Amino acid sequence: WKRNTPLFAKKAKQLVTVSSYSKQDIQDRYNIPEEKIDIVYNGAHDEYVPLDWDEKQAVKDKYAEGCEYFVFAGALHPRKNILNLLKAFVEFKKMQQSNMKLVIVGRFAWKYEEVLAMKEDMPFKDDVKWVGYMNVDDLSKVIGAAYAMVYASLFEGFGIPILEALQCNVPAIASNTSSMPEVVGDAGLLVDPTNPEDIANKMEALYKDEALRAKLIANAPAQVAKFNWDTSAKNLWDSLMKCVDKA
Repeated sequence: WKRNTPLFAKKAKQLVTVSSYSKQDIQDRYNIPEEKIDIVYNGAHDEYVPLDWDEKQAVKDKYAEGCEYFVFAGALHPRKNILNLLKAFVEFKKMQQSNMKLVIVGRFAWKYEEVLAMKEDMPFKDDVKWVGYMNVDDLSKVIGAAYAMVYASLFEGFGIPILEALQCNVPAIASNTSSMPEVVGDAGLLVDPTNPEDIANKMEALYKDEALRAKLIANAPAQVAKFNWDTSAKNLWDSLMKCVDKA
């Protein structure tokens, strides 16, 4: 990758990437002219839709002992920053002592030994529900019934789970790094992913301030409207036509 990607980038007639952040990253890293890079955003699966009260309660009963919960979804490896998420949840529980749960969806991918160790030894470990990998039918329900998505990843080119949550009218707490502020917009809160206390404070802010949470939920549809597969298809087609014109 390190040897060939710069060569591919220079040889290509046109490049497509999924966020403004990634476009800038490619420009800076490989010295590619701005006009040679097009942004084609990701979208979210149509299964991710707002749930009604009964649907949400059924999911809570199944996965979270009937309680409200924060959710994380993604493969479990160091870049996803699960250790700091768990530390933040412990701090949140110490501050609130509520029955709030944390549901973690995803397979153990690589370099997860520290996460496994913390899973066994952490305070409030019974309030963390590890549900493993899920298909889209189940995952869309687990995300749709959540109190909020917490996605404190260290780096993302886009961050599709954030968009999936917003499409369900579930607010997001996401990292202030890489592309994630672009995806969250005004429908979530940003955190320093290296600071568990900051993550915990934002979790507490959403938990204590229903007006804030309602405001973020109200902002979600306008943010989601920016990311649409039909628009993405048109933009990708336009980028392909640039290549034809340059042939």
